[in-house]
Amino acid sequence: MVTIETLKKRKSRRFSSDRIKVFLFLIPAAVLLLVFLVIPIFQCLYYSLFNWNGMGPAEDFIGIINYKKIISDNVFLRALGNTFAIVGLSLFVQLPLALFLAIMIGRGIKGRAFYRTVFFLPYVLSETITAVMWRILYNPDPSRGFINAVFQAFGWKMQDWLGNMNLVLFSIFIVLTWKYIGFHMLLYITGLQNIPRDVEEAALIDGVNKRQMLTYITLPLLGGTIRTSAYLSVLGSLQVYAIVWIMTKGGPVNASEVLSTYMYRFSFVRFQLGYGAAVAIVMLIISLIFSVTYMSITRRTEHIA
Repeated sequence: MVTIETLKKRKSRRFSSDRIKVFLFLIPAAVLLLVFLVIPIFQCLYYSLFNWNGMGPAEDFIGIINYKKIISDNVFLRALGNTFAIVGLSLFVQLPLALFLAIMIGRGIKGRAFYRTVFFLPYVLSETITAVMWRILYNPDPSRGFINAVFQAFGWKMQDWLGNMNLVLFSIFIVLTWKYIGFHMLLYITGLQNIPRDVEEAALIDGVNKRQMLTYITLPLLGGTIRTSAYLSVLGSLQVYAIVWIMTKGGPVNASEVLSTYMYRFSFVRFQLGYGAAVAIVMLIISLIFSVTYMSITRRTEHIA
């Protein structure tokens, strides 16, 4: 006869066995996380305390001097401002445009598959190909650069898109938008498809117009997707590197310098790897502060909702 105590022991053994299996399955992921993320972060933090050029062991300990230099460097502050400018433009220009396209393409327009492919295709291209292609398009010589050739044909004033300090950051943002708008548009389309049609049909029966439908039904139900898209957009903007470096190398006169190109310049061009490691730690801190703050705010919003 099976007693209650016997059942409890079997349940306890089964629970212990399941915990061991879960632990064994987590070991490979934990090892990869430790080797490729945790250890490199602590190594970076260690080297940031040295005046180190990457050759031989780090011996010239200087403490937090690298961090003091970062705070007092006007070029770093310029790079920080440019990075935040890209973040702001992404949130208030790129994402609303992606949402507008998603609403236009995702609901009943003919040739939806074609338009989705056209807008998503740039995201498939590598950043190197994107940067090289747009460098050619931005060429100030109208015989080589398509954009200035169009300006010349219409009698407009031609521009040095990547050589003008007032235009270069905006020109780079156009490239970033062209490349990534399709990704965010696809996120929004997926979110729109998950909105129950019954809710919208009931609203239409109650006499809700299209503007009210968008304001009071579509956008609130799309809130989770919008928050995810904004989070990915900010993190991506903080880490943008390849397109900026290939197109301008942070120029002219640091007008397009961002945090990642600033870090790369000191680490692998000037071989001040201790200073570059300190910049990387600052970038990590900025990303962590944003992530923690954003997660806490969004969780509080979801609980209230």
